[in-house]
Amino acid sequence: MDRKILTIDDSKMVRMIVEKTFAPYNCIVTAASDGSEGVEAALRDKPDIIFMDITMPVMTGLEALAKIRQTPEIAATPVVMLTAESDAQRLGAADALKVAGYISKPFQGDQLVLLTHKLIGLTRKK
Repeated sequence: MDRKILTIDDSKMVRMIVEKTFAPYNCIVTAASDGSEGVEAALRDKPDIIFMDITMPVMTGLEALAKIRQTPEIAATPVVMLTAESDAQRLGAADALKVAGYISKPFQGDQLVLLTHKLIGLTRKK
């Protein structure tokens, strides 16, 4: 069964890294470039996991996470913050919204794979 992964990040490079990282696995990777697009994509695609930046234009990752948690169809979706953020107040706000984990930027693809496998399981393509 293919896992659905959504990346929400204003950096095209980060979105590409996530897509390439999961290419060897049974995954469908979709992407959005800001929080508003990301919430729409999450509602449309019902991903199994979301990787999201905190600092983005239009709608921040924290605002998007709050909307996701308030929307019953996607409220339980694990959300992992991909961030260079170190502000304790912002990270505390993410914790209050039940973030599933953090991966600090810059990151390695294997960090994404390990956390994804732990949270939702992954299988390699044959």
